[in-house]
Amino acid sequence: MAEYPATIARRVDHEIEIKRSRFLAHLVPVSSVDDADAAIAGIRKEFWDARHNCVAMVTGVSGDQARSSDDGEPSGTAGVPMLEVLRRRGMTDVVAVVTRYFGGVKLGAGGLVRAYGNAVSEALDRAQLVRRRALTHAVIEAPHADAGRIENLLREWASARDAVLADPEYGQAARLGVWAPPDQLAPLAADVAAWSSGALGVEAGETAIVDVAEPRAGRAAGA
Repeated sequence: MAEYPATIARRVDHEIEIKRSRFLAHLVPVSSVDDADAAIAGIRKEFWDARHNCVAMVTGVSGDQARSSDDGEPSGTAGVPMLEVLRRRGMTDVVAVVTRYFGGVKLGAGGLVRAYGNAVSEALDRAQLVRRRALTHAVIEAPHADAGRIENLLREWASARDAVLADPEYGQAARLGVWAPPDQLAPLAADVAAWSSGALGVEAGETAIVDVAEPRAGRAAGA
């Protein structure tokens, strides 16, 4: 199965303190460069009184667009290490802004690199990740009388095979959809035939990149 960079489900805010300097990491999921720019502007407005709001962002399904800013910190000590964390962790469609309130003690270049990188890394530890997968849309058309039973079986099937249920459609018959790995379409057809004694089949449709949310991270998001 093709692997794509992951993103996050929702905004995460996390703070660390080093030698009285406060580093507030903000991670925001975005869908485009314009969306990222709006998120950055919003955080800079929210923390307008901070000395620095340093930025790293990666966008695009393949993570092919990236940008960083040191926002007044010595060159290469903030945005670049933040971006390196996002790259190393396989992230995309996410903006990282680290707000620094200076505590009066200089950290040096190495200290800044570690502080900004760690702030983003610890924030990611608290994020719910959303993986991206190339999945194929498959539909089972079932009589309304059988729809509930088939949908329950399909839900169990999807949870065991890295698949995602689609919203059902109801007309003259129930159309029950699932986004499934392409190599699972044949097993799905066999299982559907077994569930219905051969009465039902599977109609394969488009293949697209689909978000698959992972279980929530063990540690709660915090400020």
